[in-house]
Amino acid sequence: MANGFDRREPVGDTLASDAQALDCRPSSRDREGETTARGPASQSRDDASRQPGKARRAGGGSFLRKVAYSGLALCLGGVIVLGGGVAYYASQLPPLSQLTVPKRPPNIAILANDGSPLANRGETGGREISLGELPPVLPKAFVAIEDRRFYDHWGIDLMGLLRAAYRNLTHDGGLQGGSTLTQQLAKNLFLTQERTVSRKIQEAILSLWLERSYSKDQILELYLNRVYFGAGAYGVEAAAQRYFGKSARNLSLSEAALLAGLVQSPSRLAPSRNREAAQARAERVIAAMKELDFITPDMAGTALGAPAEIVRPKAAGSANYAADYVMEALDDTVGAIDSDIVVSTTLEPALQAAAERVLVDELDAKGQKFNVSQGAFVAMRPDGAVTALVGGRNYETSQFNRATSARRQPGSAFKPFVYLTALERGLRPDTLRTDSPVNINGWKPENYDRGYRGPITLRNALALSLNTVAVKLIMEVGPQSVVQTAQRLGIASPLQADPTIALGTSEVTPLELVGAYASFANGGFGVVPYVITEVKAADGSPIFNRPAPDDAGRIIDPGTDAMMNAMLHNVFVIGTAQRARMPGWPMAGKSGTTNDYKDAWFVGFTGNLVAGVWLGNDDSTPTKGVSGGNLPTDIWHNFMKIALKDQKPVALAGVAGAGQDLRYANESGKSQPRQRARRQKNFFERLFGL
Repeated sequence: MANGFDRREPVGDTLASDAQALDCRPSSRDREGETTARGPASQSRDDASRQPGKARRAGGGSFLRKVAYSGLALCLGGVIVLGGGVAYYASQLPPLSQLTVPKRPPNIAILANDGSPLANRGETGGREISLGELPPVLPKAFVAIEDRRFYDHWGIDLMGLLRAAYRNLTHDGGLQGGSTLTQQLAKNLFLTQERTVSRKIQEAILSLWLERSYSKDQILELYLNRVYFGAGAYGVEAAAQRYFGKSARNLSLSEAALLAGLVQSPSRLAPSRNREAAQARAERVIAAMKELDFITPDMAGTALGAPAEIVRPKAAGSANYAADYVMEALDDTVGAIDSDIVVSTTLEPALQAAAERVLVDELDAKGQKFNVSQGAFVAMRPDGAVTALVGGRNYETSQFNRATSARRQPGSAFKPFVYLTALERGLRPDTLRTDSPVNINGWKPENYDRGYRGPITLRNALALSLNTVAVKLIMEVGPQSVVQTAQRLGIASPLQADPTIALGTSEVTPLELVGAYASFANGGFGVVPYVITEVKAADGSPIFNRPAPDDAGRIIDPGTDAMMNAMLHNVFVIGTAQRARMPGWPMAGKSGTTNDYKDAWFVGFTGNLVAGVWLGNDDSTPTKGVSGGNLPTDIWHNFMKIALKDQKPVALAGVAGAGQDLRYANESGKSQPRQRARRQKNFFERLFGL
């Protein structure tokens, strides 16, 4: 060629050889040298490329390590956060070194005169009781249903918490909750009932402190005395009295199981409201006790076959009125109370129950017909010892105590104070006054029947409750003198010294009026109604003893008192109380009715018992013809039949001796006494100048 280079065209034979000459793949020798040059790391990558399964396993191990590291970090962070939270909420509590269990609010146990429990007052509703006083099945029932690992854990039961969480997730009903008895006690002692994380943390801290500071038995005893059982009952003693009418010391297995079941939800499971649910829960308690070998199968079978019976406390409604009266008197007797006390009273259970029954029965039977809705009843011994007190028809409906706090016009029941004042000014039961129209500065009082009888004895004028004679007498002796007489006999309510007071226009309470009449029954001695005889601490040490009465309190001359009794006895002979007579019993009393029949009264007495009844409406609306001589007299008579049953008649000064049926002359002057009764009448006439 011109350029000196020979040009050669490829041919088929040379193509293959040229290709071999241009092959760039490394030879085995080259690969060995390359491997040596690149080192193990490069070799590992190449091996990995050739073994993909091994590569994936190596990558997975790295991921798990990362997860483990992250989890550990999260746990550590959680522990730090939790520790910080615990420390923060712990700082909101008082220093544990200064922490003490709050003192249990004092309980006031009120006993009747025979020593039987009448009521409890105070925030707890029952006294504190020691673990050793309780039957063994009672604390075991609470452990079985509320905290079966109570004696094994240290205040917080982790297994219990897990079990509770599992039940919540599976909706599987179980026997125990997540909170231990110690936690429940900590909540009751120191915390509110709110459901927050902060409260649960504080509850756990306090539980640990309780476990460190007290023994298991001490914690259980504190719990049993503080837990709420519904119906205002705190502690097992209060609950036992409330639901079974007995002390917790005497509870049976079935009763213990019912109480243990209540604490889960006192309002929902209260046997007085939901008997079926309460019993079903009690059966679960018994099953749990059997499972834990706390009781034998035979004991379980017996308890299941004889469920606990709820009892209604004796005189449940009216006893509360009486207990309220006791609490009022207690403030004046012992002052502030800072520990459990026992108050012995004059209240008699049989008479208290009888008073409630006769009052409520009469109102239930006739209240709607006569448009009368309320009443009050007071009974006392002649020395002022209150034996029964009913402040209204239904305590649950109204706690207002009409026996002690309601001031109502007494009507003609006030007239004995007018006549007593007249006798003390020299008049006598046979003194004559004229029943005729009266006009005092335009005020013209009339008699009940709007008729007039002319000349009449004071004895019969009082028995027939003549308004005109009473008004003439008060104008004769002076309204202020009558006010002073009533106050001397114990009427403490404000009294207006004007002529209308002769007809009972100034308001008084039933307790005041009955107490005043007691001075007639006891021979003329002053009476201050009382209900407390003794107060003791829970350990039996004396706090108060009522001093023995003396004879220095005479406020009515004996002769005058006997004349008054004779005149008031005549109410049973010719007056409004004829239907209330009881054969053989000397009785005296007086009825009262106010304008428009707004108030109706009867107060009467024997030689050993004084009782008074008031009927009316709280809003002072008129009744339909209720007068002192009908419904109140019937209630009084029904009560006296019960109170005096199987007792020997007691003499009453001025009235025929016990067992005699003394009948005084009727209004026309004709008398029909038995011969012996006539001799008795003549004797008293000679003795008192009748």
